[in-house]
Amino acid sequence: MNIILVSDSLARSRNVTLSQTQVALIALGILMAGFFLAMATYVVTMKFSTDLRNPYLRALLASLHEEDLKKNETEMRESLNSLAVRVGELQARILRLDAFGERLAKAAGIKPTEFRFDEKPGQGGAAPSPAFTRDLSLPEFQQKLDEISRILDDRSDKMGVLDSVFMDDRLARKTIPTTLPVLGGYYSSNYGYRIDPITGRNTFHTGVDIIATPGTPVMAAAGGVVSAVGPHPEYGNIVDIDHDNGLTSRYAHLLRSNVKVGDVVMKGQVIAQVGNTGRTTGPHLHFEVREKGVPLNPNKFLALDRKTGVPVVASHR
Repeated sequence: MNIILVSDSLARSRNVTLSQTQVALIALGILMAGFFLAMATYVVTMKFSTDLRNPYLRALLASLHEEDLKKNETEMRESLNSLAVRVGELQARILRLDAFGERLAKAAGIKPTEFRFDEKPGQGGAAPSPAFTRDLSLPEFQQKLDEISRILDDRSDKMGVLDSVFMDDRLARKTIPTTLPVLGGYYSSNYGYRIDPITGRNTFHTGVDIIATPGTPVMAAAGGVVSAVGPHPEYGNIVDIDHDNGLTSRYAHLLRSNVKVGDVVMKGQVIAQVGNTGRTTGPHLHFEVREKGVPLNPNKFLALDRKTGVPVVASHR
């Protein structure tokens, strides 16, 4: 190996020739110097590491420990924030289920004092043995939250099905004529065979006659759509309501009507006034119920007094 040395202090450059052995010795010397420097650094580090009273080492360890604490605190805060969001979601869903349950309980006729959704369920028991208790880990707690979430989803679906069933039942009851259309009246003629008040012959009466003063409000016995309004040669002024389940109701001998064909009416809504029109001997309301055109006994639908068996004319719930 030829080495050319150039310097301002030299009048001219010099050539230095190194053999392979000399190059090898120089390289080995450099390696040995690096090795001894590393060993010296290791020995010094180990010596100072055993002395915890060294202020520089203590400051370094404190700095590293503080960084670890900050990192762990950040991770813990993020985990707690995530869990807080999950808990808040579960609380909101539980509140919705409570309201859902109260509505279903009311629809089912359950007394509020028997089934309260705003109270925590009673729980208790003997104190557990320390040998059988332990703290939940964070993954176990998250697993419990996931399990509760799945249970809430299942309960929500089932309560939704029950609510649909109750809704169908409530709608069906609202479209069945279960109450008399006037308040404070009384029967002057019942359903079935009777002596006709005009001809005196035994005839079949297709409804019930309810005595009431002219102008008394007539209310729909059930919800439905008005299918007929106007004069009839025998019934006088009439209003017919289609209840969309094969049932229709007729209100006859009216003074006047308050609805027109096609109107949607609710149970208890005023639709007309009692009158004395058509084939009649005095002011009253003729009320009848038909199924596909066949007259039925209205008393099978109307609310009856349990003691007397007489329709409760003052009830319009």
